[in-house]
Amino acid sequence: MTTTQAPRIALTFGDFSGIGPELAVRLLADPETLAQAQISALVSADELQQAADAAGVTVPVGEQPGVGHVHLVGSRLQDVAVPSKEVSVAAGRRVMSDLEQALAMFGEGSVDSIMFLPLNKSALHDAGMHEEDELRWFAKQLDFGGFTSELNFAPGLTTARVTSHIALSEVSRNISARGVRDATKLLHQVIQGTGVETPRIAVAALNPHAGENGQFGREEIDHIAPGVELAREVDGIEVSGPFPCDTVFIRAKRGDFDGVVTMYHDQGQIAMKLMGFDQGVTVQGGLPVPIATPAHGTAYEIVGQNKALMGPTQRAFEIAVGLGRQTAQRRAA
Repeated sequence: MTTTQAPRIALTFGDFSGIGPELAVRLLADPETLAQAQISALVSADELQQAADAAGVTVPVGEQPGVGHVHLVGSRLQDVAVPSKEVSVAAGRRVMSDLEQALAMFGEGSVDSIMFLPLNKSALHDAGMHEEDELRWFAKQLDFGGFTSELNFAPGLTTARVTSHIALSEVSRNISARGVRDATKLLHQVIQGTGVETPRIAVAALNPHAGENGQFGREEIDHIAPGVELAREVDGIEVSGPFPCDTVFIRAKRGDFDGVVTMYHDQGQIAMKLMGFDQGVTVQGGLPVPIATPAHGTAYEIVGQNKALMGPTQRAFEIAVGLGRQTAQRRAA
């Protein structure tokens, strides 16, 4: 892969109190990783070396972005100490500052996608992030008012959801045909970015037995089925449903579908974590900038032990590469 073909990725090390720096340097020490993209890391040379020494790896560094090495762009807060293995305001501020810097890099056209290592929601809240999740925070930073959905990846399957971090009592009133269609379109686009030319998408019902023709609720009749029809007939997406939510993931697990649109957070998350949490990845879907991250947390309890599994980090990187390539192609066009 030549330098001009390789997507450009901004990489932040996540919460410096946790396992993010270890995962980052282990990823960057792999020549196969460095051959896939031009990586700009938001750390100082001292921070990179400290993390590499702790992990027992060597990371090649270059003065300019390119394949085969890492380019260090530094961080606005690289000189502010962050305590290890604990929630802290300093860690939360560093995470937000690095992500703001990465968004600015995308805005100026110097990167095609962003990948961040695990963060801690309590640290972010203490540091001033008061949105319901990172996705809403990203949307606010970008002044983006379009449809967004957190997408979750397990081996062979991706999910999007129509509603996310809201109370279960509010789910029904927030489901609409437009929301179902938007979630389906977003899921279709992101799965294509991973290399699947024609994604097969299923849409889950909300009620038991898919509502049983209105006996257990009308959401399927009034909103979900019309949204599926719009995505299929107007957008040309290979989508079907709504399917009963207690069986749709059985079909997905056996390979019938590449993606599932769910109606609320736990409807998909429980299934995905049972199917492959050790390989889980989250994409901040719908934003103008592709953003991927491992789905697990900061794991303070194993910091410094080199026990963290690399699977989710490696997969998040691969997805960031695929989505970044999409961005580069759009910009070139």
